[in-house]
Amino acid sequence: MNAGATSCLCVIGLALAMGGVQVAQAQVHLIELVADKDSRYKSPTGGKPEIYLKAGEPVLLRVTARRGKSWNRDGSIHGFALLRVADRSKVTDWNLLLRPGTQEFNLTAPVEPGEYVVVCTVICSEEHEGMNMRLVVVP
Repeated sequence: MNAGATSCLCVIGLALAMGGVQVAQAQVHLIELVADKDSRYKSPTGGKPEIYLKAGEPVLLRVTARRGKSWNRDGSIHGFALLRVADRSKVTDWNLLLRPGTQEFNLTAPVEPGEYVVVCTVICSEEHEGMNMRLVVVP
């Protein structure tokens, strides 16, 4: 190796050691929700949420679950399943069981743009059928 190549490697090594080389990271989309005791999904401020995501973007889903009138034997008190509106098929990795308290899930938005619906998969009360919300994926 010649002196020029050696000095070039030293500069690259110094840049790495000093944090001079930066790797671009995808921005994570934070979604905060409440799965409430009245069998409704809510925004942290109390309104009905409607979620918009970019296709394929990383998502951090933070859900605070509050116990309703009934729950599963495994301790889950609500569910969170993402379904395609067109055929009601489940989206892979978006079928979650929620326990009391706050939980976080690292997910990836669907790559197919379109309308989706989030439904509760745990019979949480007689109002369970109304526990849903809209999610839209944009290109």
